[in-house]
Amino acid sequence: MTVTDRLVTSRTIAQHFESVTHHSVSARTVRRRLQQSGPLLGLSLAHYHRRLRRQWCEERRTWVAEWNEVVFTNESRICLQHHDGRIRVWIHRAERMLNSCVMHHHTGPALRFMVRSGIGYHSRTPLVRIAGIVDSLRYISEVLEPVVLPYLQGLATAIFQQDNARPHVTRSVQRFFVNDHIKLLPWPARFPDVSPLENM
Repeated sequence: MTVTDRLVTSRTIAQHFESVTHHSVSARTVRRRLQQSGPLLGLSLAHYHRRLRRQWCEERRTWVAEWNEVVFTNESRICLQHHDGRIRVWIHRAERMLNSCVMHHHTGPALRFMVRSGIGYHSRTPLVRIAGIVDSLRYISEVLEPVVLPYLQGLATAIFQQDNARPHVTRSVQRFFVNDHIKLLPWPARFPDVSPLENM
């Protein structure tokens, strides 16, 4: 199954194995065996998530010019010394030594920081470097006030998109958007693949 679908979950593999062989195996055992060949993980979507995704898409099915007004934003963690292990797919045993599949390890302390940016149809926001942990107060003072607000004010109309990370959905941040008349694009949970910024 992992040959045809590299994002298949270990639970699905365990259920398939039991239906074919009539022997039960735990999802944990499947994960352990497959991790001997390489790393793993995928974004699992419950029925609830699928319903919200479909509803979100249907509500915007007729959008054309409206997409030109959306400013997609996101942050990314950068680790300078080594791979931080966040991107995981199944790999075949024969691919283990391919340079593109090797994850290098660093034994010392790793320098990490966050960067945040946004893209609109005709422009992009400046890249913001954020050291340390971001809470809602830092999100307002280091990202929204100095970067996002001036950028949005330079556009005739704008719809701001952000994900549902905890610092983005606090009352203080929501109050900031209301007070500064920033229109938000609703964003369901587990929805990263819809944002064009994820590919950048």
